[in-house]
Amino acid sequence: QVQLVESGGGLVQAGGSLRLSCAASGSVFSITTMGWYRQAPGKQRELVAHITNSGAASYADSVKGRFTVSRDNAQNTMYLQMNRLKPDDTAVYYCNAATLMVYYWGKGTLVTVSS
Repeated sequence: QVQLVESGGGLVQAGGSLRLSCAASGSVFSITTMGWYRQAPGKQRELVAHITNSGAASYADSVKGRFTVSRDNAQNTMYLQMNRLKPDDTAVYYCNAATLMVYYWGKGTLVTVSS
């Protein structure tokens, strides 16, 4: 079992920055890829960024050049640095961890970007 806890969400003005954290605990040795997803009101959950154990990252087109995902394997923590935030970035952001058999999810952290 893997437990994921997100933190760092909040209210920010457009153009501002936030850094989200996802702390993993439990069977962290089994985690391969980790990712950030988001779900805006009335919309489906979408992938924002993911990062492999070796640090290879990929991003949704909508956040490329603004968001940076990173991972500290020693601290079992993943981060999402979000810059130049837009109102369209408003959503609940979820942390995801993949193992060979199961995907795990955190409970999410709300990011609200005001115009």
